[in-house]
Amino acid sequence: PETMMRLDKYIASVTELSRKRARQAIHSRQVCVDDIIQTDHGLHVGADNKVSLAGRALHAPGKRYFMLHKPRGVICATRDSHQTTAIDLLDVERRDQLQIAGRLDIDTTGLVLLTDDGQWNHRVTSPNFACIKIYQVGTESPIDPAIVECFKQGILLQPENKRTRPAQLLIRDPYHAQLGISEGRYHQVKRMFSAAGNAVATLHRSAVGDIRLDQGLEPGQYRPLTQAEIASMLR
Repeated sequence: PETMMRLDKYIASVTELSRKRARQAIHSRQVCVDDIIQTDHGLHVGADNKVSLAGRALHAPGKRYFMLHKPRGVICATRDSHQTTAIDLLDVERRDQLQIAGRLDIDTTGLVLLTDDGQWNHRVTSPNFACIKIYQVGTESPIDPAIVECFKQGILLQPENKRTRPAQLLIRDPYHAQLGISEGRYHQVKRMFSAAGNAVATLHRSAVGDIRLDQGLEPGQYRPLTQAEIASMLR
């Protein structure tokens, strides 16, 4: 069935205008629907209607997908009055409509995905789809090789009484490892190492599913995802 939307809401969803400013534009005769001036902000419009504002045709925008190289000190929230958020770093229109697909702690760096496609976000973040996230971990103490098997079996995190899903730990040197996990519990990587008697010193997410952080992106930089990257989450 065709989705109909109130005219003021439609204008606010496809422009930078708030609902209030959209209503003002409608009442001041700046809006045409199918080439006829409309002053009723409650009029319902659909995909078949031609809507223009001050002579400019409006179109529902396509879905957007970005990768961001998150620096330290940036929080993964949509808005915050005190700290810089991941969304603040994107200089794009309608950025308040973007969602963060899988958050990182304030001191964790690396790949953050952002989109305004709720279903795609669900594919990335829902445990049902078991999307593997890859982290590069630096530890405060040497890594005990015995924990590779522990991580593979799943670790009991306090105060939860449920083991983590099997995780793949690859030790690179005594203080560095790569970890692949398919869930996103609160501070999960730090808590897993803590349960194994170690502490995480640095944490960097390098991949989510088949999407790898672009090596050309400096911390704080972002780019749109390629079609192949977007499609990789739907397989």
